[in-house]
Amino acid sequence: MVTNAERQALQVIRRQGVVRAADLEAHGIPRGRMYDLLRKGRVTRHARGIYAASNHPYTAEHALAQVAKRVPSGVICLLTALRFHGLTTQSPAEVWIALPEKARKPRLDYPRLRVTRSSGPALTDGIEIHRIEGVQVRVYSAAKTVADCFKYRNKVGIDVALEALRDAWRQRRFTMDELDRYARICRVQRVMGPYLEALVA
Repeated sequence: MVTNAERQALQVIRRQGVVRAADLEAHGIPRGRMYDLLRKGRVTRHARGIYAASNHPYTAEHALAQVAKRVPSGVICLLTALRFHGLTTQSPAEVWIALPEKARKPRLDYPRLRVTRSSGPALTDGIEIHRIEGVQVRVYSAAKTVADCFKYRNKVGIDVALEALRDAWRQRRFTMDELDRYARICRVQRVMGPYLEALVA
């Protein structure tokens, strides 16, 4: 039997999708209630400090929701952002996130993270907010992600960057002006120039 107090906690958990005990405390619910629900099987632990209702409807992007909860300052980038935007055939084993240069590297048992460091507009520009399983997830736009792939071509591979550029242009995911803006921010205008000329030729 579910008590009224537990029912109230479950409503918050279902509304937020993926939660930490601190999220319940923000609603005036003691964190001990989370552990009561966990013991009764009404809540499931997904990773250290991350919980969801046992009947939570999972999506393919569940790992992104988990990362956003644990690392709210991070931005989904590079291969993971390409996958999110449908611009790659690759399925990365890690979640790629961008963090400020001096931010401490998060310690997650799951999912595995691949961290890149940026500052200024290269970190803050081009961020889109998407809701995944009730969680706000910060993801770089398609144009910013393509520019990032050229910036980090030694890490992701030039073939991945070219595939993303062609697919995004074919799907009309950005204008040339948008792409040029992010190429300038990422300082890869000269690198991308010949590929862009071939694309619009």
